[in-house]
Amino acid sequence: MSEDRSGQPRSWLEKISDLFTDEPRTRQDLKDIVREAAERSIVDTETLTIIEGALQVSDMQVRDIMIPRSQMTSIQEDETLQEYLPRIIESAHSRFPVMTEHQSEVSGIMLAKDLLPLLAKASADDFNIKDILRPAIFVPESKRLNVLLREFRSNRNHMAIVLDEFGSVAGLVTIEDVLEQIVGDIEDEHDFDEEEHHIKEVDPGIFTVKALTPLSDFNEALGAKLQNDDFDTIGGIVTHHFGRVPECNENIRIEGMKFRVLNSTSRQINLLEVHVEED
Repeated sequence: MSEDRSGQPRSWLEKISDLFTDEPRTRQDLKDIVREAAERSIVDTETLTIIEGALQVSDMQVRDIMIPRSQMTSIQEDETLQEYLPRIIESAHSRFPVMTEHQSEVSGIMLAKDLLPLLAKASADDFNIKDILRPAIFVPESKRLNVLLREFRSNRNHMAIVLDEFGSVAGLVTIEDVLEQIVGDIEDEHDFDEEEHHIKEVDPGIFTVKALTPLSDFNEALGAKLQNDDFDTIGGIVTHHFGRVPECNENIRIEGMKFRVLNSTSRQINLLEVHVEED
């Protein structure tokens, strides 16, 4: 429990009154107040999760949640309709970055809804994807998520292309990716399908792993040997090593692997990034 300047514990009413004063307060103080409100059933757990998620967003950067370039479903300017249409259908996405001929830059964003009316009017030979491209929005990896969300809302954009420090395409981020950090998982085309494996390799030696992945599946997929009779999932193992439920973007090393929390609530870890370190 937090204390006042005299070292005495502060009452609940004193903590609430602090919210309406001009005295400096830390973010942790605010989290403590909200958590105590949840413990007293003044707010429900869902409200607590949303408030904590909103606080986390201001600490996170685009690089923490972006879809890496290797996982992007994109289209090349010089591809024919017959070449990329099956990819569009299979992915079921609504927006697609369109890359220049050598895949070095993004020339625009194609919306699936813009493509369909034209297909009904013209033959594939008459179609030019450049005719329906919308301008791409570019953001640096270091942009804060709360700033990005504000820009998404004010500009009514849903997707941005992420650039690294050298100006090269590093990935993409959507407004839904940001909102998920506040309200939790939203089922969409980028999520793991329930019938698929819970582990994806996004770069050599780097994996995204659902926290509910059974420990046996994790060990088999990554060649690990994690063992604990008290926990059946990788999320349980990571939480055990932290000694608490970690916050988003916290790191820990366990038996030669680096775990970074990509998504979590006050109650559990949802998604992890795992770096398998070479011997």
